[in-house]
Amino acid sequence: MWNRQRYIKDPDTGRRVSRANLESEWVVQDVPDLRIVEQALWDHAKARQETMALGPQEPGTNPLVDRRRPKYLLSGLVRCGRCGGGYSLISKNLLGCAAARTKGTCDNRLNIRVETLEASVLSGLRTHLMEPKLFETFCEEFTREVNRQLIERRTTLVAQRKEVERIERDIDRAIQAIFDGVPGAQLKDKIGALETRKAELTAILAEAKEPPALLHPNMAHLYRKRVATLHDALQKKEAKSEASGAIRALVDQVTLVPENGELTIVLKGDLAAMLSFAANKKPGSISGTGLLASQVSLVAGAGFEPATFRL
Repeated sequence: MWNRQRYIKDPDTGRRVSRANLESEWVVQDVPDLRIVEQALWDHAKARQETMALGPQEPGTNPLVDRRRPKYLLSGLVRCGRCGGGYSLISKNLLGCAAARTKGTCDNRLNIRVETLEASVLSGLRTHLMEPKLFETFCEEFTREVNRQLIERRTTLVAQRKEVERIERDIDRAIQAIFDGVPGAQLKDKIGALETRKAELTAILAEAKEPPALLHPNMAHLYRKRVATLHDALQKKEAKSEASGAIRALVDQVTLVPENGELTIVLKGDLAAMLSFAANKKPGSISGTGLLASQVSLVAGAGFEPATFRL
């Protein structure tokens, strides 16, 4: 980019000062050979920046805490099964109940090594959550519920299309009545109301989306394969950050429950995120329409709670 500004001498000081030129005078030339970042990577980085952007904040809050990159794979996700408080580092690589260690309000003094917990959770994600046979049952129930919703939705759309046709016939009859000698003033309000209703229905029908593709039982196997790929990526320094983010998106919470002198790991997964992940879609955009994601949430809330497993 050239000629964005010009320089003149200040007659009073003798110093050189800049002045902006009109945008129409700029000279702009694309030079893609000088690019140091590929477009796909640039777009990905910009999208990431938008998700991390700070908006208006409540007084006394520190939004930067939530945007700080987690030090460990499960940072902030581990809870005590006795008091509900967080598990935090009590030494270099040992986790313990924060309430028991710092406040004395919890009697859970059991701890666990970071690497042991991470290995157990990864194993649970890979082998227990989205277990194929259970997922097939879920698919059957999910398909039944989605089909019920789609039938209702299609019925509504058919009724709306028929109403548009009826309104058009009524408008045509009203106009014909005017041609036949009926005073237009008597029909003006009626025609206006019909036109308003027709515009409302037309806008609704224009935004109607095609029904989404339903889940396939093979999605459980795809999920496991992708989790195994993430596990391998965690071992590579250049891919560790992205793989960690993907895994954290699948985990709602990890609860450590003291039982008989030992800690039982209760892993709770985000069902909608797991389905999106298996389908190789962004979270919340299964099938590319967003409709299926909302249906997943609805079905989950009606009996399919976020996937949970005890390790």
